[in-house]
Amino acid sequence: MITTFRSVLFYIGLAPVTMFFGVLGILILPLPRRWRYSVITCWSRFAILWLHVTCGLRWRVTGAENIPQVPGVILCKHQSAWETITLQMIFPPQCQVLKKEVLRVPFFGWGMASLNPIAIDRAAGAKALRHVLTSGKQRIADGWWVLIFPEGTRIPVGKRGRYSAGGAALAVQAQCPIVPVAHNAGVFWPRNSMRKESGVIEVVIGPALATAGRTAAELTADAEAWIEARCAELPLTPETAHTTA
Repeated sequence: MITTFRSVLFYIGLAPVTMFFGVLGILILPLPRRWRYSVITCWSRFAILWLHVTCGLRWRVTGAENIPQVPGVILCKHQSAWETITLQMIFPPQCQVLKKEVLRVPFFGWGMASLNPIAIDRAAGAKALRHVLTSGKQRIADGWWVLIFPEGTRIPVGKRGRYSAGGAALAVQAQCPIVPVAHNAGVFWPRNSMRKESGVIEVVIGPALATAGRTAAELTADAEAWIEARCAELPLTPETAHTTA
């Protein structure tokens, strides 16, 4: 009952702030991308702080020293909405590859539009991949990181989706590093659930993968093996997470 109350309180407090930043996101669209990013990510910082205050949910990062000084492609496990928010505070300025439908969500989508995303139509197949490659290379050349969830959708804790090679293909073409990221956010913020458990989310950043002389398929396989192995080592229930935090 307490967990449910705290979760509801989180959304009650987040709603008006989301509406404010959604409208603000539209108003600042004429501004340079870096300026818009600095403004809208204030919403992300509030959301994570408010999550800590209301639900007692914190996070801890291991391997931050593995983040290169040059922009690259982030390949991250996808379990919840949490990582789409918090990675903005772990990595330098970045853009996400996301479904174009997200940008149509009132207020939230309007704010996302100001974060320089690469919006794709999943049904477009090869056309969507070409868009990711073309836009992603330009973002990286401009100094932005590109965040890609290779499984394409949120996957239940302990499960594995099919890893797409699109992110690795982008890194090969852009001649930039790939940084794999594992975490257990889905333990505390499950997909398709309003319930938020208290505890500490573990984020593990792996060594960067060099792309020179390697194929997208090889790099995807290496990233997948590393991510899944690290995820398997992390607590898979709130109870076990509490005992190891």
